[in-house]
Amino acid sequence: MSSSQRYRGTAKAEPTDMKTSSIPPTDTGAKEKAELKEAVKEQAAATSNGLSVLDILRIIAGMLILSCGLSYLSTSGESLTWGYNAWWTRAREWRSLIQGEISLTDSELALYDGSDPKKPIYLALNGTIYDVSISPSTYGPGGSYHFFAGRDAARAFLTGCFAEDSVPDLRGVEQMYMPVDPEEKVGLKPEEREKELEKAQKRKKMTKGELKNRHAQELKSARKQVVAGLESWHKLFRGDKGKKYRRVGTVKREEGWLEKMPKRGLCENAEKGRPVRKYDV
Repeated sequence: MSSSQRYRGTAKAEPTDMKTSSIPPTDTGAKEKAELKEAVKEQAAATSNGLSVLDILRIIAGMLILSCGLSYLSTSGESLTWGYNAWWTRAREWRSLIQGEISLTDSELALYDGSDPKKPIYLALNGTIYDVSISPSTYGPGGSYHFFAGRDAARAFLTGCFAEDSVPDLRGVEQMYMPVDPEEKVGLKPEEREKELEKAQKRKKMTKGELKNRHAQELKSARKQVVAGLESWHKLFRGDKGKKYRRVGTVKREEGWLEKMPKRGLCENAEKGRPVRKYDV
């Protein structure tokens, strides 16, 4: 057999193996599966990048609703904010912002004392006007605190002398917080005063400088107490303490109005309440 014949015979004997063939597959079904698999991977990658803004807003809203509901149940319906009563949580404050603040003179303010049922009840504290219409039995005609309605009685809020101090003049009111020596205390019986005078004779004398420094420190402390006392009332009428009162405006006064008012001393009630100065001996 010639070499050419042997070569042809060997070639015919070689089997055709499709698995080892280098020809790429042309099956349409396999191609579609590959494309579907790739699409699924792309979709998974797109959705695994994190929460959307809308998802975050939904979560926050749900948490707020849940918190308000739990607060309502825990406080027996008193609060949706766990007792937190800042001004921005109160709808009446937003209503005041939308409507705008009012500005009244003292004469105009007097018209809002509850006598006219068609008008709200206002009172003022150191120039700030508050709406107390929610408590007509307290601040309206016949109410226990009607004398505060329609006026600025800042001084009376501190001294407690409602009849004589229902004015906005706070000059000298800090004296009610200034200490007095034991022998100068108002209301002492004669024998008590004599006893205190005997103690005063044994007291160590202070120099002018020491007396001046003591007075300055006591005056500074007294003025702080005036501010704190007024702020306590402001908190009540702002609604910070739970009462449904609100600020509505300010009192407008002409320049120099305070100097036109006669100066007044401390009322008897405030004088009696002054603290007694402490001594070591």
